[in-house]
Amino acid sequence: MRNLTIYLTGFLCLFLTNLFGQDTFESRAKSIAAKIETITKEEKAALKTEIELINTQLENGTLTAAQAEEQKLKLADIRAKNIETRVATAEAELKALVQEKVDGKITESDSVSKKQHFGITWDNKEERKKKEENGEPRTTTQFVLAGGFNNLVTDGAVANSDFGYLRSAFYEWGFTHNTRILKESNLLHFKYGLSFVYNTLTATDNRAFVDTGNQTVLAVSPHHLRAKDTYFKNVFLQLPVHLEFDFSKNETKDGKKIFRSHQGFRMGFGGYAGYNVNSKQFLSYKENGYRIKERQKGNWNIDDWNYGVSAYIGYKETSLYVKYDLNPMFKNNAVDQNNISAGIRFDLN
Repeated sequence: MRNLTIYLTGFLCLFLTNLFGQDTFESRAKSIAAKIETITKEEKAALKTEIELINTQLENGTLTAAQAEEQKLKLADIRAKNIETRVATAEAELKALVQEKVDGKITESDSVSKKQHFGITWDNKEERKKKEENGEPRTTTQFVLAGGFNNLVTDGAVANSDFGYLRSAFYEWGFTHNTRILKESNLLHFKYGLSFVYNTLTATDNRAFVDTGNQTVLAVSPHHLRAKDTYFKNVFLQLPVHLEFDFSKNETKDGKKIFRSHQGFRMGFGGYAGYNVNSKQFLSYKENGYRIKERQKGNWNIDDWNYGVSAYIGYKETSLYVKYDLNPMFKNNAVDQNNISAGIRFDLN
């Protein structure tokens, strides 16, 4: 996650230089995206089977309602972690592919630009022509990719933060459904989906988090920490919901209105709820001439669930994006600190 800047810059370059439609790049991106989709479907199917078994045991009286709920949460946690672990390889491939494109190592071609849909399929020429003639269905799907800056709001302010503004980052990827609410108007849309969110924090002044039992506080490290490789990371599986205002222009053909989303100015307002998949702290320092890296995993007194408000505003597929957790990051700390993120969001329709 520390290479977020390279990753996000790569995608910005792809959008700004219109390279996303290249055939060679897309064929490889399609393969990687298909891997991610397959992994997600497999884990969701396995979770569904496991939950059905628990429901059967609940009906038979083998489990109590409390036991069943506890087992369901544990299984959901396990499957979410499985997705994160299995997707990590595909993410590394995608990052390498983007970097190759930015470096100009991928051969360009004059292929027809293709669009991405839920299920990771790309339009051929006939499908693209048909969509241009008849417009979009009432519900469309998007692959969402976002990234930017992350920090904590303390006592209602983010100024004078204990964490580096440029070195603390967030990254999000997932899928959304976008449903046009009104039959004869393209203005209002209901947008909902599923995302993995990675929030990282890099403390200043050679400090790191310490779990004291009831609280998690910052303390000066006895080692000289390498800020580049020292950070704290929370991973959440989130359900975002937004009311989107889409000002894309409508067309009329043979007396019939043609609707297309993500073709003009857009803004969305809503919120999210998520479950903490894991929390880790990474430390890097030198000792006796050796570079040492530590990975500390625990609950760190992090709330299992998070929820908040979010909004975005932009043009076509690119938006400015901001999110704010309404619940504190740590459960029992003396001072409440709420996570806030701001950056760029891409809704690949």
